[in-house]
Formats: sequence, C-alpha cells, structure tokens
Amino acid sequence: MDSSGSDNFAARLAAVATETEALLERLLGDKALPGETVRPERLLAAMRHAALGGGKRLRPFLLVETAALFGARRDGALLAGAALECLHCYSLVHDDLPAMDDDDLRRGQPTVHKAFDDATAILAGDALLTLAFDIAARSEVHADANVRVALVTELARASGLGGMAGGQMLDLTAEGRFAEKRTLTENEIATLQAMKTGALIRFACRAGALLGKASDSSLSNVDRYGVAIGQAFQIADDLLDVEGDSATLGKATAKDAAAGKATLVSTLGIDGARARLDALIAEADSALASFGDKADILRATARFVAQRKN
Repeated sequence: MDSSGSDNFAARLAAVATETEALLERLLGDKALPGETVRPERLLAAMRHAALGGGKRLRPFLLVETAALFGARRDGALLAGAALECLHCYSLVHDDLPAMDDDDLRRGQPTVHKAFDDATAILAGDALLTLAFDIAARSEVHADANVRVALVTELARASGLGGMAGGQMLDLTAEGRFAEKRTLTENEIATLQAMKTGALIRFACRAGALLGKASDSSLSNVDRYGVAIGQAFQIADDLLDVEGDSATLGKATAKDAAAGKATLVSTLGIDGARARLDALIAEADSALASFGDKADILRATARFVAQRKN
C-alpha cells in the first residue's frame, strides 16, 4: 500500500473513531430514556470513564467499513458500531477486575475499579452490556426488523457462552484457577482465543454484511476475513505483551507469562507466531478477492492489525 493509501486508511479510521466517540457521548448522556426512572450519577460516570476518551475503535471501524462494502447506510452502521463498542468496553471493565486479570491501567488511565471501586465497576460493565442490546435493537440501526433480530442474535452469541464470555472462562481455566494447570495444545489455544478475542471482531465484520443484506457467498467470505483478523489481532496482542512497552500500550506488559497464560507466542515462539500472523493476513486478503479493489480499506485494516504498536 502506497503512502496515499495509508493516509486514506488512517483518515477513515480516525473519522469513525471521532463519530463513534460523539455517538457514545450522546448515548451516555444524563437524560433518562423512556422507561428509565433516573440515571444514577456515579454509575453513569463510571460507564463514561470506561467508554469515552480513548481507543482506536477498531471494532466499530470494521463494522462501518464492511457495511460500506455492501452499500448499507452509514448512520445505521455507526449506531451498530457504538452498540458493539459498549459491549467491548464492558468486557474490558470486567476483564480488568481483581478477580480476573487484575489490571490497574487501561488506555493509560486508571481502570474503572481503580478510579471508582469494584462494585461500581461490575455494575458499569453490566449496564454497558445491556445498553449494547438496547442500541442494537433500535429502528435507526436498520429499518428491517429481521435484520435487527439477526444482528442482536449474532451479538449475543459472539459475546456469550460460546463466544467471548466462554473464551474468558477457558482462559481462566488454562491458568489453573479451578483445577491443576495443564499445557494446552495449539488447537486448544486457537479455540480459546477465537472465542475470547476473535468472536467480537468476527461479529463486527458479519454485522456490516448483515446490515447490507449481503448474499450468502459474500457473507461467507466476510466471515473468513473476520476469523482471520480476529486470530491475527490476538497474536499481535500477545507479541506486544512480550515486546511492547507499557508507556506506548497504556497498560501493563509481560503479564501473560507471569500469569502463565496460554498463548500462541508461548507455544510457537516469537518467530513462529510472526509466521502464523503473516499467514493469517494472507488468508484475510484471499477472503476478500471477490470484492476487488472495493475491499482495499479492509485489506489495509488487516495489515494494520498485524503491524500495530499499541
């Protein structure tokens, strides 16, 4: 990708981040919605601390750009992306808790339980999770109720028992939290990571295609792309934990090895993990072949995922 293509990608990523931030600011305002009695000030402040003022907004970006590939309305895609970001932020709040990964920093700021307290953090995560489904079900996301039902169903499955939450449980189990620790196979690690991290990234891509009412074959290709970059994102994240620095990342590093986490970096080594990362980016590129140059931004996104420094 030449410099003009790189600049275009950066500009579009920044634009979605800015628009998503503005949407979240509005959605997390203090005005009660119909059916709400009051929005407790402390809970709302904790939710805003978790969701505003940081992050690349990669998942909303993937959703918006995939939706654009199929001609879906940008305003609906942005709203769906904001729903996804609420859910993602909830997962970070809970993941940072002392009972989980016990992190003090997130995006260079104190984590929610450090800025407030554990109980408030738990409730902030709960409220962000449920707000995500409130947003995704709104008619502004898509006029077709069947599309909204499909969107909500897939979001629930990507984030729940067989997706992100289930993957987190597999991760804790692999650390030896509940039984004697054992070494996971490469396939077991890949499954864990596909659930814990990859499921929401895969959903972002599928959601854009659903909003655009893509054909089954196109949805299948987008799904392949989403699976590949979901895996690539986690490997890149694991490499950053080994090789990155906390000032750049805005969170602690070298925690995976200290916690005994099962990662493909620990299994394959750094060189092996990088080779796997390259293969996944090639797979993502192959999955987009049928879309021609219309998918160039998604191709650039895959390279960004692999090469990111934070």
